[in-house]
Amino acid sequence: MATDSRTPESAEARQKKKALQAVEGQKAMVEYEAGLRQMREKTERLRALRLARDEAEAKLAAEAPPAAKKKTAKKKTAKAAKVDEADEEAGAESVS
Repeated sequence: MATDSRTPESAEARQKKKALQAVEGQKAMVEYEAGLRQMREKTERLRALRLARDEAEAKLAAEAPPAAKKKTAKKKTAKAAKVDEADEEAGAESVS
C-alpha cells in the first residue's frame, strides 16, 4: 500500500492556509475598492474645479474690451537699408 502524504495535520494546515488567503483576499479587495472610490471622488472634484475655471476665464474674455490692433512695422526699402549700413560702418570706424 502506498503511503499517503496527506495526513490529518497537513490537511488542517492547508485548510487554515486557504482560510487565511480568503480573508486576505477580501481585505485586499476592500482596499482596492476604497482606492478606486477615492480616485473617482478626486477626479470629480478636479473636473468641477477645471470647469469652473474655464467658465470664469470665458466670462472674463467676453467682458474684456477687444485688444488694440498692433501696428505692423514697415519694411525697409533697399535704399534705407543701405543708409543704415553706412551709419553702422561710420559708427564702427569712429569707435576704433
